[in-house]
Amino acid sequence: MPRRLLHVPAADGTALRTALAALRTTLEVPEGFPPAVLAEARAAAAAPRLPETDATDLPLFTVDPPGSVDLDQAMHLERRPGGGYRVHYAIADVAAFVTPGGALDTEAHRRVTTLYFPDERVPLHPVELSEGAASLLPDQVRPALLWRLDLDADGATTATDVRRALVRSRARLDYAGVQHAIDAGTAEEPVALLKEIGGLREAMEVARGGISLNVPEQEIAGHGGDYVLEYRAPLPADGWNAQISLLTGMAAADLMLGGGNGPAAVGVLRTLPTAPDGSVARLRRVARALGVDWPDGTSYATVIRSLDPRRTHHAAFLQECTTLLRGAGYTVFGPGAGPLPEHTTHAAVAAPYTHCTAPLRRLVDRYAGEICLAVAAGTEPPGWVLEALPTLPKEMNEGTQRANRVERGCVDLIESVLLEDRVGEVFDAYVVDVKEGDPGSGTIHLDDPAVVARIASAPGAPPLPLGRRLRVRLTAADPGTAQVLFAPA
Repeated sequence: MPRRLLHVPAADGTALRTALAALRTTLEVPEGFPPAVLAEARAAAAAPRLPETDATDLPLFTVDPPGSVDLDQAMHLERRPGGGYRVHYAIADVAAFVTPGGALDTEAHRRVTTLYFPDERVPLHPVELSEGAASLLPDQVRPALLWRLDLDADGATTATDVRRALVRSRARLDYAGVQHAIDAGTAEEPVALLKEIGGLREAMEVARGGISLNVPEQEIAGHGGDYVLEYRAPLPADGWNAQISLLTGMAAADLMLGGGNGPAAVGVLRTLPTAPDGSVARLRRVARALGVDWPDGTSYATVIRSLDPRRTHHAAFLQECTTLLRGAGYTVFGPGAGPLPEHTTHAAVAAPYTHCTAPLRRLVDRYAGEICLAVAAGTEPPGWVLEALPTLPKEMNEGTQRANRVERGCVDLIESVLLEDRVGEVFDAYVVDVKEGDPGSGTIHLDDPAVVARIASAPGAPPLPLGRRLRVRLTAADPGTAQVLFAPA
C-alpha cells in the first residue's frame, strides 16, 4: 500500500501532465511493451488455458475505485446454514495467459509491479490482459483462482480451499457506492455482509495486535481552473474490503506454512519486523505534542484505531505512523529456496501473511497463487515456480523501491507545480519529523494545502519543535528539480 495516493481530475492539466511525462523519462519508466510481448499477449487473450471447473453461477461482485478496469479480485459473501459465513474470493488467473519463460513472463520479471502516476498507469502486463482478457470485468467469463473460506460466527477461518475455476462477476461496485448502500440499508445481503464480516475481522485484528492505517490520501482537485491539494479520508468500506484481502493473504500463508496436504512447506511470505522501541517512543512524543491521547499502558495499535483521519492533527499523526511500517520484505522457503525461516510474521498484520490477491499488478502474487493451488491439492508446485523462488525477494524489493521512487517523485513534482507561485508565503504546519543529528531539518505537515514536505532552518537556529505547530515560509518550489522546501517563519 503506498504511503500517499494521488489523483488528477479529468479537467485540463496540460502543464502537470507534461511535467509527469518528463518525470517518467527521468526515472527510466518503460514507455511501452516490445512487439513480441504484445503479440504473445494477443495470442494468450484469444486462447487462454481454461480450467474444467465452472463456477459462473456464483454471483460475484468487485469493489474498486471508480473507473478501474484492471480488476484482480471479485467476491461473494453468504451466511452458512449452520452458522458462520462463507467467503468466495476469485483472483485473476494470470498464469492462464502467461507462459513460463516466454516473452510475457520475461517482461513481467523486468517490470515487477504496475507503476501508478497521477495521470496514467504503467502496467505490469499489456492492457490486452490487465484491462481485458484477464481482468474480472462484469458479465465476462474469466479463469480465476477461486478461494473458498469458511468462517465461524466470530469471523475466524475454519476451512480453506482454492482451485482453478471459470467465474463471472455480476457487478462492478465502488467504495462510495457500497458505503452509501450499506448505510442506507439498501444493499443486497452479499454486499451488506461486507460490513458484518469486515467488522468481525477488524475485531480479530485488534485482538491479535494488528493495525490498519487509515492514512488520508493526497488528492489533486480543480477549483475554478486552479489546482489544489486536498486530503480524502478512507471510507469504512475501504477497510472492510481490505479485510477480505487480508483474510485471503493470511489463509494463503497458513497453507504455505503447512496447513495443507503437501509433503513439505514451501512459499513466499510478506514479512515485517517489529518496530524498535526507540521508534515507538518517538511516536509517543509526537502524539503528546499533537494532542493525540495515548494513555500509559495503551498499545500503539489501540491508539491507531482511536484516530479520525478527517481531523487534521490525527491525519498528521497517521502520516507519521507509517514510519513504523518500513522494512517489509519477502521471505521464501522450500526446495532450493532455503529452510523455513524463524521469522514468518508481518508485524502490522500480527500474523503470517503473503501477497496473493493482485497478480495483474504485482509479480509475486502469481507465484504465491500457484503454490497455494499445489498445497491445497496435495501436489508439488510447478517447477517454474520453485526455480524462481530464490530470486523473487530481490526482484520484488527492487521493483518496490522503483515504485516508491515513482511515488516520491510524483509527490515532489505535484507539490512543486502547485506551489510554484506561492514562494515567500507563510503557512501553518505541524512538525512531524526531526532529522537525527540535524535538529534544524525535518518534515512538516500542512493542513492547507495538503502538503507533506521538508523543512530546513538557518544555521544556529533553535531545534525544530517535534510534534508542535509552527509557522513556516515556503522558500523553494521548483518544478525543474521537483523540490519543495520550507523554513521557520
